[in-house]
Amino acid sequence: MTVEPSPLRRRVKKYKSINDIINGVNYAAVVEHNNNNNNDYNDTVCDECGSGDRDHQLLLCDKCDKAFHMTCLRPIVVRVPIGPWFCPQCSDHPPPAVKSFTQTKIFDFFKIKKCTASAVKRISPQDSRKRRRRMVHHKKRRRLLPFTPSEDTERRLEQMGSLASALTSLNMEYSDDLTYSFDMAPRWANLASYEKGGMQVLSKEDTETLEYCSAMLKRGECPPLLVIFDSCEGYTVEADGPIKDMTLITEYIGDVDYIKNREHDDCDSMMTLLLASNPSKSLVICPDKRGNIARFINGINNFTPESKKKQNLKCVRYSVNGECRVLLVATRDIAKGERLYYDYNGYEHEYPTHHFV
Repeated sequence: MTVEPSPLRRRVKKYKSINDIINGVNYAAVVEHNNNNNNDYNDTVCDECGSGDRDHQLLLCDKCDKAFHMTCLRPIVVRVPIGPWFCPQCSDHPPPAVKSFTQTKIFDFFKIKKCTASAVKRISPQDSRKRRRRMVHHKKRRRLLPFTPSEDTERRLEQMGSLASALTSLNMEYSDDLTYSFDMAPRWANLASYEKGGMQVLSKEDTETLEYCSAMLKRGECPPLLVIFDSCEGYTVEADGPIKDMTLITEYIGDVDYIKNREHDDCDSMMTLLLASNPSKSLVICPDKRGNIARFINGINNFTPESKKKQNLKCVRYSVNGECRVLLVATRDIAKGERLYYDYNGYEHEYPTHHFV
């Protein structure tokens, strides 16, 4: 017969406290022996050119672990990407296919409004002659010219379709106005009076030209431009018709944000909008979600004479009715088929353009 032990004689099992367990743990130290005293990536070379020079420009693919110089990639990579990066062979994003858009889809994409002739403010030939006379008397005050849309409607649809295809491939929306939102910068923050050293004011005549160009866009009359994809430059813009010197090409459009919020942003198309005396009030235009054709106009290489010769546009910041605006203007006559370029370093001289083609 089994006799149960008396409750008083049972051994009481004592559990250790968590502090005792932690204090009693034997820690293991891992010592890494490296006889070569070299980093594992010291022998990394570019898979494209075979060189290991300029290692600060080498990007490692997060899938195949191959390395590529940013300038050897096509299209080139302007800045070191933030987060994972995949080489062209491992990327899920092949060269974008050109999408076709029907006229109805183009009208919807650009929110084109059908206006009657009486509702549209047009510049008459008489007004044009008056403008020319003013230019004769004031040669130093050169006026902006409105762009001249292609007369052929089908041609204009093709031009707008090329822009719609490029924007769609980048998951962007079209906009012809600066966008303000509560989580970035409000509209009241865009005051030209904040500009350090002051900002040039757009004249009344040039403001009318800007408003006239905006009205043309709203009724589907776009500048004669095509967005094309180049294997070397990526998306770029070329003239689809002759463009005169001093023609207003487009306004730089996108979301307005404080520059302090974008210090670590890898977007390569941000544009300075306001350089305030107080840096916390400085603003940039960010065309990563919304934008227009300005998003695809490329910059020149500031370090080579050949590239500087390609510049045919200038980027100018103006005060328009007290707000900062950025305009792209032709600096000379541009022939049909010529690509559009401007200087990315018109103000800060900090944008890395030495690797531009």
